[in-house]
Amino acid sequence: MTSMTAPPAQSKFGTVLRVTSGNFMEMFDFFLFGFYATYIAKTFFPAADEFASLMFTFMTFGAGFLMRPLGAIFLGAYVDRVGRRQGLIVTLALMATGTVLIACVPGYASIGYLAPLLVLIGRLLQGFSAGVELGGVSVYLAEMATPGHKGFYVSWQSASQQVAIIFAAALGYGLNIWLTPLEIGNWGWRVPFFIGCMIVPVLFVLRRSLQETEEFMQRKHRPDTRAIFRSMVDNAGLVVTGMMLVAMTTVSFYLITVYTPTFGKSVLHLSTSEALIVTLCVGISNFIWLPLMGGLSDRIGRRPILLCITLLTIVTAYPAMAWLTNDPSFGKMLEVELWLSFLYASYNGAMVVALTEVMPVEVRTVGFSLAYSLATAIFGGFTPAIATGLIEATGNKAAPAWWMTFAAVCGLVATLVLYRKQEAKTLGSTTLPLRSS
Repeated sequence: MTSMTAPPAQSKFGTVLRVTSGNFMEMFDFFLFGFYATYIAKTFFPAADEFASLMFTFMTFGAGFLMRPLGAIFLGAYVDRVGRRQGLIVTLALMATGTVLIACVPGYASIGYLAPLLVLIGRLLQGFSAGVELGGVSVYLAEMATPGHKGFYVSWQSASQQVAIIFAAALGYGLNIWLTPLEIGNWGWRVPFFIGCMIVPVLFVLRRSLQETEEFMQRKHRPDTRAIFRSMVDNAGLVVTGMMLVAMTTVSFYLITVYTPTFGKSVLHLSTSEALIVTLCVGISNFIWLPLMGGLSDRIGRRPILLCITLLTIVTAYPAMAWLTNDPSFGKMLEVELWLSFLYASYNGAMVVALTEVMPVEVRTVGFSLAYSLATAIFGGFTPAIATGLIEATGNKAAPAWWMTFAAVCGLVATLVLYRKQEAKTLGSTTLPLRSS
């Protein structure tokens, strides 16, 4: 068999751009759905009570995350069997199909119950695809990284998502200036989704030019689907611990990005423009901190960063949110969201690469994807709905911080468990490299 090699060192930037392009598309769509939730609710899920309508929308948003574990298992096994490149092309095709559906489906007033059903199908397709997208991209970046810089390279998986947040927030800000609220509610909210559809062909060109990773091409044994599933059963404890490790990332991310515009408008009663500016700044902050902290984890190890940031989150998340909601203003919201952004990006910069390192190499994609998708399905995907429900149930506008604090506790426990196992294996002369060399 002829071996294909990974792109040479001088083309690393182009490789990172091509492999993370689908990540951009995934988060672009997910953010748009969260930001335009109030308009989507009125278009597809009309109800007498505004809270009920918004909850239907956020539950549909969350339903897509329930498909992620299935996508992780079946598409992840496919990627580990046939290769990283082909798998990333398939996930992009599924994601694009869901985007087109959401962009083009007429509203409830035109086609009745078929409208929310088609939107739900679009979200399920996107969720199925996303179940392995993050894993496929992270594993590809880990396998093409230069020695000693794995954390830095893998951090661009999440950094690419921040570009989508920045682009979507800037686009929403522009529409808010150019269109009236009535025009946005009637049809303007669809414009960013149509723009997403137009971007898809460009992303396909980028992904098709990818080469397979050298590490995968040199692997002599590639397990079949049955062997992959059996390995996942054997490593169930590792997957569950990995899921808890991801909980902090996925909850904090959806809290500070997807939920922020709704929180700013509906809860704090700030203007749409102010909420969008905050979200834009959060995306920029995330983009800066992610590679910096990923690179730092290459130097000092993953564990110190994971432990420090989870403890900081547990201590500061609720007090910061309470300070904001006690006397809300644009400036205070920006300060709090940037602090939460630092916590998210610092943790995630070390966490993602750590998760690629703990999974058995033969099932690295499916193992990573299953742990990540379970965390997103159970914790992160329903964060907007849980935050909305907590505020409604308690009357406390700072209540969403309790959810983030709980996720940080999960991350802290998972870090301690994983590294205790690492130390035990090291003593037993079987090393699992949680810190890259």
